[in-house]
Amino acid sequence: MDTKTLIADSHRYIANTYSRYPLVLVRGQGCKVWNSDGREYLDFVAGLAVCNLGHCHPRVVQAIHDQSRKLIHVSNFYHIEPQIELAKLLCQNSFADRVFFCNSGAEANEAAMKLAKKYAKDTGRGDRFEIITMEKSFHGRTMATMSATGQEKIQKGFDPLVPGFKYVPFNDMEAVLRAVTPHTCAIMVEPIQGEGGVNCPSDGYLRDLRQLCQQKGILLIFDEVQVGMGRTGKLFAHEHDGVYPDIMTLAKSLAGGVPIGAMLASEEVAKSFTPGTHASTFGGNPLATAAGLAAVSALLEDGLLENCRRVGNHFLKRLMDLKGKYPFIGEVRGKGLIIGVELGFEGSQIVVRCMEEGFLINCTMGNVLRFLPPLIVTPGEVDHLIGALDGILGECGKGAGR
Repeated sequence: MDTKTLIADSHRYIANTYSRYPLVLVRGQGCKVWNSDGREYLDFVAGLAVCNLGHCHPRVVQAIHDQSRKLIHVSNFYHIEPQIELAKLLCQNSFADRVFFCNSGAEANEAAMKLAKKYAKDTGRGDRFEIITMEKSFHGRTMATMSATGQEKIQKGFDPLVPGFKYVPFNDMEAVLRAVTPHTCAIMVEPIQGEGGVNCPSDGYLRDLRQLCQQKGILLIFDEVQVGMGRTGKLFAHEHDGVYPDIMTLAKSLAGGVPIGAMLASEEVAKSFTPGTHASTFGGNPLATAAGLAAVSALLEDGLLENCRRVGNHFLKRLMDLKGKYPFIGEVRGKGLIIGVELGFEGSQIVVRCMEEGFLINCTMGNVLRFLPPLIVTPGEVDHLIGALDGILGECGKGAGR
């Protein structure tokens, strides 16, 4: 089917929940994707940090192929071999003792919030039910995770929201201290806010949250759906700060592109989930967990974390060079290969112009260019983007001030 017909049918039959660019992507390999007309693009979006290994990584493709010939789905009434192996691998490489599998980041965050409330009840603190989250956070689009998300634009039109959430400014310990009450059961935070504009915490912020939670008997939940699985140059973003949560959520890149979510917890907290307290029909199915096992193994064994750190530093340096050249560029921030460039004007035109030049990038919060390339990206591919971006910024930024 030709591109024009495909896009027309998309507009005709698919719910209008996305503002889509006029591209039909049909193939991907490594850091490149191709549209239905055969045009090649360098992908610095990577499915919004889903394709950390690049598109169609051989180990993931092989795992899907092999597992699909053996067993695609059975109920969690039974033990599932790749699910067990993936849970073991995650626990052996994290703070956690137990894993609950689901299908998305929103579901993982739902599980985390349910567990936090259940743990409070089980430990005789039934009056603790409130969860503190951060302004500009993003935790999902279910009713509960949308209510946890500290962005009015996400919540607009869906009143009344699920009660029990308090929002405070990100990276502001004084605000957190003021928000804590005898009803607080958990603090949920992204170690780096992705959708909120690639907002990084100051040194000590996560450690201070950890200390506060220990002092007050509050659970600390890290939402690592976007920044986990190597995106920052370590397996989990919170490792940069030498802290650990009580509960952590993962999804996006966990299975190399196959839908999956996971909630990890310490033994002490996880014991509040017993048979019947939570479940997911497709969660931890053989196909998804086989892909996850291959993806996590590749991440740990193939030097991708080191490449992320090395190329991430190069990328930041090249972007800082552009900042020095163009006064309308504000802060350049990030860690590893999640990087944001704040502009003094609306950034959607930059995204479109990059696409016209053969590069896929993203803009969030209206004026923050967000770069999330696969962790296999090379310095040469980064330089290729920078060369195009330089010209585009010069063209689109004429007359723009800081």
